[in-house]
Amino acid sequence: MAEHLQETVASKPTAKLTVEEKLRLLLDITKKISRSLDVDEVLNLVMDTLGSLIPYDAAGIYIVERGPKQEGHDTEPGALRGFSTTAVRGYDIDELTELQLKVGEGLLGYVAQAGEPVIVSDVSKDERYINARAETCSEMVAPIISNEEVIGVFDLESDQLNAYTQDDLDMLLLLASQVAIIIEKAMLHEQRLEKKRLEAQLEIARQVQLELLPARDPELAGFDISAYNFSTEEVSGDYYDFLKLYDDHLGLVIADVSGKGVPAALLMAFLRASLRAALHIGYAANISMAKVNYLLWESIENHQFVTAFYGVLDATNKTLAYANAGHNPPLLLDADGNARFIERGGLPLGMFRDTRYYEYYLPIESGQVLVLYTDGIVEATNDVGVEYGRERLAEKVREGRDLGAKQLIKFIHSDMLDWTDGRGAGDDVTFVIVKAL
Repeated sequence: MAEHLQETVASKPTAKLTVEEKLRLLLDITKKISRSLDVDEVLNLVMDTLGSLIPYDAAGIYIVERGPKQEGHDTEPGALRGFSTTAVRGYDIDELTELQLKVGEGLLGYVAQAGEPVIVSDVSKDERYINARAETCSEMVAPIISNEEVIGVFDLESDQLNAYTQDDLDMLLLLASQVAIIIEKAMLHEQRLEKKRLEAQLEIARQVQLELLPARDPELAGFDISAYNFSTEEVSGDYYDFLKLYDDHLGLVIADVSGKGVPAALLMAFLRASLRAALHIGYAANISMAKVNYLLWESIENHQFVTAFYGVLDATNKTLAYANAGHNPPLLLDADGNARFIERGGLPLGMFRDTRYYEYYLPIESGQVLVLYTDGIVEATNDVGVEYGRERLAEKVREGRDLGAKQLIKFIHSDMLDWTDGRGAGDDVTFVIVKAL
């Protein structure tokens, strides 16, 4: 690439070409560049042959860069930001780089913004001109337009006054239209390759994430326990885990990371590692939460946080010692079918440095069903925007309480799909269900 940027212009045609010869040459250029699906290669092929069509002393093709709305700026999403100097000839590349060309500035910026070509017979008399080359006397700039959007500009400069005519501009616009088609084709090809690459990486990430979840439901005397994660994307920000602490003690974890996709999945993996490290040391539930909270606060961005529930189920004493860090209140259904949500807990993890958490104790009696869940289930909406809600969740748990824990998860999820007319939840849905036999 550096060789292309620094090389001087090839020799110019010695005789003036007829219109027919120019069109034939334009066709040859188009055929040559249409064989490539690499944007940089296409643009450099154009620059290598452009001098045969229209004489110049310096020239460049500049691709318009667009970007998201930036904090502290008034630009809208997708707004024009600047240019990338993809292929140039005849310039001092260091001086050109120092200019840091922007859309709206200079002749290039004007053409990119207005979408209109210009011919300047004497650049010294045009206030829009920005001097990138001391020898330049006249200039011609044409937009490269695809789908009614300026995606780049052609710039030709000459050391002579009045170097370019309307015929030259018409020929450059014809070439620009062909280049726009080929650039669009090349970019679509690159996007398809990138999409396939990302899909492959996401599939690997999904498989790795599945490996982080328990391979099977736990076995604990006197209890039927099951869990499942229904992900809305390739990777999930929800997490659940089981840890066998003693023969009669089982650790239960369910968590929901803010956000979606890969960033949430990475934070979920960090949470798992941090929490497991705290649990293996033997900290009580509230101490474990405080330790993990500090690690997350130290490591994650300000806008990120995690809601989590961690409890230790004691099969001998039939109790659950737990701490809740801003997670959805667990649903407890007793043997008579009475349901209540246990509204006790603290702040989500990672929000503040020294958040304190408290350990609570819940007796688990025979016939009771404990349902831990993430907010994807209660926030799933039907076709008129009504949420599934906690009341419907409690009702369905009551209806399916005679089912095994695994079958009860399927029963609730199936009802949610009916509620949303098959669309499913807009966020990940995870259940951990504990039935006292």
